[in-house]
Amino acid sequence: MTQSMNRYLDHAVLKPEMTRQEAMEWIQSGIQYKVKTVCVRPCDIDLAVQLCAGTETDVSCVLGFPHGCVCTESKAAEAALYAAKGVAEIDMVANYGWIRSGLWDEVLADVKAVADVAHTKNVAVKVIFETSQLTLEEIAKTTEICIAAGADFVKTSTGFNGGGATEEGVDCMLKTAAGRIKVKPSGGIRDAARAKMFVERGVDRLGVNGSSTPAICGEESQPACGCGGY
Repeated sequence: MTQSMNRYLDHAVLKPEMTRQEAMEWIQSGIQYKVKTVCVRPCDIDLAVQLCAGTETDVSCVLGFPHGCVCTESKAAEAALYAAKGVAEIDMVANYGWIRSGLWDEVLADVKAVADVAHTKNVAVKVIFETSQLTLEEIAKTTEICIAAGADFVKTSTGFNGGGATEEGVDCMLKTAAGRIKVKPSGGIRDAARAKMFVERGVDRLGVNGSSTPAICGEESQPACGCGGY
């Protein structure tokens, strides 16, 4: 580990039923722990940018979430809007129905459309595969597609469909990436031991529920309310 665990964390604040007050509290919790980013719903971008200003924590947001099946043109338009609002990173959901269909040209165009728009504003792009829905061969192929499309990270899961990050899936991403793109496991990472295990495998970021951040950062007690997602 080359940095403190908190600096690997994207602290998720994503559940659709959250009130504005709950979102504010969980964003502030991420800031308190000096996480790398708070990952928020698009409707909370303005709030998060305001709260994170002048802190060590950046703002990331989700795009095409949680299913990834909106039109490519819609994804590109979302990317432009969120970049203009001041996010540092965007976590987009790939169209994993297209991945399962072998529509690789369409998958490439979908990811590239978002990456091209985001990069004009120096915004990083993470691509969520929903790996629980894919074979290892599909995970490897999609990793190659994301490299070709110019994305910055590949990411396992939304936390809202199927299982989360598995050792097998993450190892497949890391092996295929071979240092050409960063890897972010997400989903089911709720304690320091599991977080450390993935970091020691060579990942660059971890997606975690905001309620799990205290445990991962070394505190025994966690908040009672899980408002994050993942």
